[in-house]
Amino acid sequence: VYRKKMTSSRKHQLKSLMLQIAHNLLEAEAAEAKEEKKRYMEENCPTLPFPGSLQDLQDLCRKLHQQIDIVDDERYDMEVKVTKSNKEIDDLKMKVQDLNGKFKKPALKKVRMSADAMLQALLGSKHKVSMDLRANLKQVRKEVKDEEKDALGDWRKNIEDKAGMDGRKKMFESEA
Repeated sequence: VYRKKMTSSRKHQLKSLMLQIAHNLLEAEAAEAKEEKKRYMEENCPTLPFPGSLQDLQDLCRKLHQQIDIVDDERYDMEVKVTKSNKEIDDLKMKVQDLNGKFKKPALKKVRMSADAMLQALLGSKHKVSMDLRANLKQVRKEVKDEEKDALGDWRKNIEDKAGMDGRKKMFESEA
């Protein structure tokens, strides 16, 4: 089936028509919300009579404070319900994700990186110290006296000779 392409002027005309309809709908919705707010305020917030005496004024203030406390309690209860519902929603989302299946972990590639490069990547510009470990080591000279060396050698040789079954056999043979 051959379809004819729409011309750009036709596209522009349809787009402007859609925008005009959407604009009218938004205006109507805003006017409706304004009317609803006005109706609600008339029902729930009647105009207050301003009393002439001090006692009447104090009674009015007490009455208003009681109403404020009631509204505050309702607001708090609503907040608690909303947070509880949000927590339940999050838990259910997690369950749905768990039921959908396990997440596949991507195969990690081995990367050869020196200690300097690794610290540079982790710490960023803070890392300026070189990690040449051999340069930081102290030089130690090993000086062993000849007497100690001979004594150590004999002691180790005796233990090695006596170790294992061969060593026990030699021990028994030498005693007999």
